[in-house]
Amino acid sequence: MSVDRVILMSNMPSNDTQMGTTIPEHGASRLVPAEKEEGSANSAHSGPLFENPFSIEDLQVFDDATMQRMLSSSGFGLTLEDLAWSLHGASKPLVRRVRHNVPSRQRTHFQQELKRAMRPGEVKAARQRVLDGLFWELTYWKTPNLYEELTEGEQLHPGIFQRLAPDIRGRIVLDVGAGSGRASFECLRKGAKLVYAVEPSPGLLHILEQKIGNQPASGCIVPYQGRFDHIPLGDDSVDLSLSCSAFTAEPEQGGEPGLAELKRVTKAGGKIVCIWPRREDHSWLVAHGFHYVSLPLRQEMSVHFRSLQSAIRCARLFYAHNKAVLRHLLKKRKPEVPFSVLGFNPPRDYCWITVSKGQNSRFVPDL
Repeated sequence: MSVDRVILMSNMPSNDTQMGTTIPEHGASRLVPAEKEEGSANSAHSGPLFENPFSIEDLQVFDDATMQRMLSSSGFGLTLEDLAWSLHGASKPLVRRVRHNVPSRQRTHFQQELKRAMRPGEVKAARQRVLDGLFWELTYWKTPNLYEELTEGEQLHPGIFQRLAPDIRGRIVLDVGAGSGRASFECLRKGAKLVYAVEPSPGLLHILEQKIGNQPASGCIVPYQGRFDHIPLGDDSVDLSLSCSAFTAEPEQGGEPGLAELKRVTKAGGKIVCIWPRREDHSWLVAHGFHYVSLPLRQEMSVHFRSLQSAIRCARLFYAHNKAVLRHLLKKRKPEVPFSVLGFNPPRDYCWITVSKGQNSRFVPDL
């Protein structure tokens, strides 16, 4: 799942064998009381590609556990002030729910900001910052079918699963942040004995379950609702753990807690694989022992939408501020867009480590 899973991908290095220059992680605001400089807010989300269709009332779609996780996290760029200001004029049920899920040590300050006199323009701006920060989570939970429509045409480089096939065939595999099952079904095609597909969004999980029901070998994929930091499997349950365009260095989308969970459920000698990692996570992955593989391209990769109408709909929402995407579609009149036009690197790379359970065991690469 993830977020920023697709649109916020940055260009990756073109080197086919090396990780290349390490790249610092992006900073992120924390949900703590903080003084704001006028005009400086939302710097982490300036110039998003998407056109945000959500309203502040759409926050009601999240369950309490998810809302608590988001409000206590640093990765969504939220501040306590923006959150409180965005709720001026919101429905009482929403205000009560958010107040209940704000970390207890911050509720007094949150209540003070709720009572602060605000101009309509300030409330509108705060709402935009909150909704932009939560855009992808809202997409997964509120409009999962649109997310499926966007991502179903993002075909991975075929060499990725060809290389991973020896680790998949006849094995038990875990796919975390499984979304609607792109990697899960690919594992099945490569001969996995069993695939556990773990996804936090109920909407995406429902799409995945529908797909499983339409498959002849439906019992070979077992869906679970869960997160990177809480994988609903026992220790040493799987031979291979992977995540496709979902795991990041941010704790709410993996990070240290997520990597620890992946190591816990993966057997010694098994692999953890991150497919299509974010560029800004390179230094973190290197520091944690991951090896990087970037596959060569014989021709440019493109996203293939289900129809021209679908492509235009996605372009007007998810790529609204990249005008080149819509221009390309209207000019070519075909439901496909090269990744070079989208502005980020195609899904041609992955990172991997071998799991070692012993403190003194040495890591031996075998790919």
